[in-house]
Amino acid sequence: MANPKKFFHDQLVLLLLTVNAFLALFVIVSVLLQLSSSNTASYIVQYRPSFGEVNSFQSGSIIELFSFIVFGLLALITHTLLSLRAYKVRRQLALAILSLGILLQLLNVIISNALLSLR
Repeated sequence: MANPKKFFHDQLVLLLLTVNAFLALFVIVSVLLQLSSSNTASYIVQYRPSFGEVNSFQSGSIIELFSFIVFGLLALITHTLLSLRAYKVRRQLALAILSLGILLQLLNVIISNALLSLR
C-alpha cells in the first residue's frame, strides 16, 4: 500500500481531493434542497428522445434521484482509494485519476440539476 503520509502531504493531491469532496458535497446539498422544496410524487428521471413520442420524459420516484447522491459519494471514495494505491507506482497516474474524478463529479452536478429543474 502507498505511504499515506507522503500522499496526504502532496499539495496538488490535496487540492484535487478538496475539489472532489466539495463537488460531492455540492451534489448532496443541491439534490436534497431541490427535493425538499417540491411537493410532487413523481419526478423526471430520464430523457429518451429515441422513443419517437412527443413527450420523451420518463418519470420516476424520489428514490431514483437519491442515486445521484450515492453516485457522488461512491465516486469520491473510489477515486480517492484508486489514487492512493496508484500514488506509489506513479504520481502522475494518481493525479490523472483524481482529475477524472472531478470531471465525473461535474457531470453529476450538471445532470442532476438539469433533471431536477425540469419538474
